[in-house]
Amino acid sequence: MITAYLWGTPNGYKVAIALEEMGVEYEINWVNIGTGEQHAPEYLKISPNGKIPAIVDHDTGISLMESGAILQYLAEKTGKFGGETLQDRWEVTQWLHWQMGGLGPMMGQANHFRGLEQKVPYGETRYKNETARLFGVLEKQLEGRAYIAGNYSIADMAAVAWAGMAPMMEDERLTACSNVMAWIERNVLRPATARAIALSPG
Repeated sequence: MITAYLWGTPNGYKVAIALEEMGVEYEINWVNIGTGEQHAPEYLKISPNGKIPAIVDHDTGISLMESGAILQYLAEKTGKFGGETLQDRWEVTQWLHWQMGGLGPMMGQANHFRGLEQKVPYGETRYKNETARLFGVLEKQLEGRAYIAGNYSIADMAAVAWAGMAPMMEDERLTACSNVMAWIERNVLRPATARAIALSPG
């Protein structure tokens, strides 16, 4: 049994997707980041960085923070979606890290600046441009592929939770990436992924 500490954000949903896709027995403790529950002393014992997501695996006693580490742990624990061969595993790993270091943070910043009442044009332009560039990278990677690393993997779980925000970003450069949009739709149509997306804190 795994306890997952989540909230309704892309980083939270990517772990929910993994748990559903891998068929892991789990329960969710919703951590309301809007009211500061992530800073509670008892939660900081599990996630010292004071962020979601985190998990506790009651079978092994292992607790983890950071969504990328959690996805890799779950893939190793279950033997699913991490890549079959050494080459496959590193192909998946590099694209997982691409999401963690690029797509997620840049989309997060772009969305932050987009939503400000008092606009900061430099910040909004900088992060929207970098998000568009990253979508271009993903668009090229998906040329002739159903999924990022060939077979469906934790790289897709990680990236789709963020890329799925494209329609709300008010940037036609993102939705113009036809390969990416088709890939998002393929992911959303997966029954396990649909179940994860349907989970709600409220």
